Amino acid sequence: MNDKQQQSTQPEPQPHVVPPVDVFEDENSITLLADLPGVAREQLAVRVDGDSLVIEGTAASAAPEAMQLVYGEAQFAAYRRQFTLSRELDASRIEAQLRDGVLRLTLPKAEEARPRRIQVNVG
Repeated sequence: MNDKQQQSTQPEPQPHVVPPVDVFEDENSITLLADLPGVAREQLAVRVDGDSLVIEGTAASAAPEAMQLVYGEAQFAAYRRQFTLSRELDASRIEAQLRDGVLRLTLPKAEEARPRRIQVNVG
């Protein structure tokens, strides 16, 4: 048995930032707004994995053209947030839009979960 610690060849998991989120609900859907400053569409992944909604993105800092970074303190943020989806939501119809660093997800409610008005007849 060797007393030396073996070095792992696997990269250490990158720490992530949990983005702040606002959630709104109406009778037809749930709207989720997540703040992801600096994340481009190409660096954003939104997926449904079983009953989980996962948001992942990496912010990139744009360096000025024809310049090389000599010293930097700003770190690139890796964002990750996960939500458990209710069965009353229709995961196949989720819509996503990224604008000005804000991800807007619209999660429609399933037809059977929407409130409906029942007509009462006078008899």
